[in-house]
Amino acid sequence: MTESTFAGQVSRWYERNARDLPWREPEIGPWAILVSEVMLQQTPVVRVLPAWQAWLARWPTPAALAQDSPAEAIRMWGRLGYPRRAVRLRDCAVAIVERHGGQVPDRLDQLLALPGVGTYTARAVAAFAFGQRHPVVDTNVRRVVCRAIAGEPDAGPATRPADLVATEELLPVDPAAAALASAAIMELGAMICTARSPRCAACPVEASCAWRASGQVAPAGPTRRPQRYAGTDRQVRGLLLGVLQEATGPVPHQRLDQVWADEVQRTRALAGLITDGLVEPVGEASFRLIGDGPPAPVPG
Repeated sequence: MTESTFAGQVSRWYERNARDLPWREPEIGPWAILVSEVMLQQTPVVRVLPAWQAWLARWPTPAALAQDSPAEAIRMWGRLGYPRRAVRLRDCAVAIVERHGGQVPDRLDQLLALPGVGTYTARAVAAFAFGQRHPVVDTNVRRVVCRAIAGEPDAGPATRPADLVATEELLPVDPAAAALASAAIMELGAMICTARSPRCAACPVEASCAWRASGQVAPAGPTRRPQRYAGTDRQVRGLLLGVLQEATGPVPHQRLDQVWADEVQRTRALAGLITDGLVEPVGEASFRLIGDGPPAPVPG
């Protein structure tokens, strides 16, 4: 299958079937797309939508977020999970203001240099915000390319340099068409070529799919074991952070002691929040979100 055939078929399907998502609107700017890409990492669209809308209503530009505290970013993040993303996004806004005059840069190397912006996010912003030709590779894209082109049932748990090469080879030469194809391949993986129950009859490239031709079936189990949540340090961290997000000032240690009975696990979870730059001690017996108020006194 040539790149023009594959990209063209998938892009035409996308133009008829893509989900109506606000960060895909033509008038949406690079900052809104950057925020959406950070929020969508490991988080379903249905949970991201209200958080994205609230975030941009409060901080419509990088400069607006840069002027606010890390604590407020963590508060606005709410229960999206992986709250370090909130701090990184705020750090990213500060860097955009300091290095690029408050405008999200359009060069891939400059995007990659921003705090918290990795290989996927930088290429996604370059493609979807600026219409550039870059391979945008996430789990869904890897699965589609692996099945349709390589004839394998699954691409494995991690992105490799070879995945970027294989995806780029499928993109049209024209940058705008390549950006459209990147979005289309991703959507196909999210909605049709899913991991466990692919809807092959609805796929625009079913007739030429190497995986379908091979007669292989999808793996019976997940490619990586789902992470347990109940009873883990991650759950305890979430409970502790929830108390601090709702507080208007320092929270005494005794209040945090009430959220989880296991002292060893609770102490470990709190120490992790401090190490991750989300929480800071105030004095000897209280804690608050990082940057929530005047500088914390230095123990001594």
